[in-house]
Amino acid sequence: MSQITGTTRGGSEWIPTFITALDEETCIGCGRCFKVCPRNVFDLEEREPDDDDDEDVISVMVIADANDCIGCGSCARVCPKNCHTHEPMDA
Repeated sequence: MSQITGTTRGGSEWIPTFITALDEETCIGCGRCFKVCPRNVFDLEEREPDDDDDEDVISVMVIADANDCIGCGSCARVCPKNCHTHEPMDA
């Protein structure tokens, strides 16, 4: 199988990489990926904290619709905790 490729405006080959996972253990719920995503890939989810946490509720980002990802990689570039995993798609 061949990879899906595109071309930039300048004529360079571009290989989009699509979201495959988001590490919810590392995520701090900052929402940066949600804000930069041009699609509806992410959602903020509230969770009960671990027993040893003093917080009432914690929020983390989750993948709401991976099939809506266009492979731009904006989410990974703004994430301060490197929570996102992307892979190219085979055609």
